[in-house]
Amino acid sequence: MAVVLGILQVIFSVIVIFLVLLHSGKDAGLSGAFGIGGGGAFGGGSLVERNLTRWTVVFSVLWALNAIIYLEL
Repeated sequence: MAVVLGILQVIFSVIVIFLVLLHSGKDAGLSGAFGIGGGGAFGGGSLVERNLTRWTVVFSVLWALNAIIYLEL
């Protein structure tokens, strides 16, 4: 069980890092490279940014829960 939780922790970590890097900051970050920060067919990018934020929160919560469960073993 500990091995499975450890593997999940690594996967969640990589996903959270990737999602955080996609967020636009002052200089548009990496999100500009993928067309997330600018306008386009997705309503000016605001819908995509909101969904990106939601996914970041979801995976961050999963990461935290997995870390707590992993520490209890």
